[in-house]
Amino acid sequence: MKIGNLKKHISSVLVLVVLSVFTSCEKVIDLKLDEAEPVIVIDGGISDLNVNHKIRISKTYSFTEPNKFNGVTGAVVVLTANGENPIVFVEVSPGIYQSPKFKGKSGIRYELTVTFEGKTYKASSIMPARVTLDSLTFKTFNFFGENNSYIVANFSDPAGIPNQYRYILKAKGVIEEDAVSEDRFNDGNKVANVIFYELDDLIKGDSVNVEFQCVDKEVYRYFYSLGQNSGEGGPPVAPANPPSNFSNGALGVFNAHTSSSRTAVIK
Repeated sequence: MKIGNLKKHISSVLVLVVLSVFTSCEKVIDLKLDEAEPVIVIDGGISDLNVNHKIRISKTYSFTEPNKFNGVTGAVVVLTANGENPIVFVEVSPGIYQSPKFKGKSGIRYELTVTFEGKTYKASSIMPARVTLDSLTFKTFNFFGENNSYIVANFSDPAGIPNQYRYILKAKGVIEEDAVSEDRFNDGNKVANVIFYELDDLIKGDSVNVEFQCVDKEVYRYFYSLGQNSGEGGPPVAPANPPSNFSNGALGVFNAHTSSSRTAVIK
């Protein structure tokens, strides 16, 4: 056998030996993971629009189960405004509770009380003053030699008042981005906030809608924490439940907010 062929033969044998050693060392690791007790999750709120407001109530479930909305039935859901005028939400489908039509008002503290399986959960939220979304425009940035287009939300921030905002972007009717901001560095200015969702997959004639909410500080902290967990605005942080405004260990958030929206069409 020639020297070159002999070297190739020896190399092949060594590869096979190494692979067989690693294969023989494989071990099935059976993780013994504890199952956490289900926790109630309450999510929803009211706005300054004359609509049927909805609250979603569910329970967490095992990570071995398929992803689903684990809605709970039979909860009692009551809303009060400044401690008065109770409004009862009616269950319209498993886990979905709906109010009669009414319009929330800025400056009012709304408290939501949910009673389920002998436990009571409460959260309150003060509806902020209304700030209107003036328009949506497009802006293009060049990243590493590639142009990417984004939506810009334009509005005027009131001076001298701490404000927090939430932006819910839908493309083709599907929520694609849910982000928040505050006016710490642009108080009293005309604001043009870029929503970092790439529009390049959309075609001429597609529409993009942005719902613009004014939210209170605790609601802002909740959605800001959600964004941090998912890596928005930087590397993801260690996963943790966002800070709920509900009592008694419930997850989720109750959000009394103002709402305005605009739609832009891709040209």
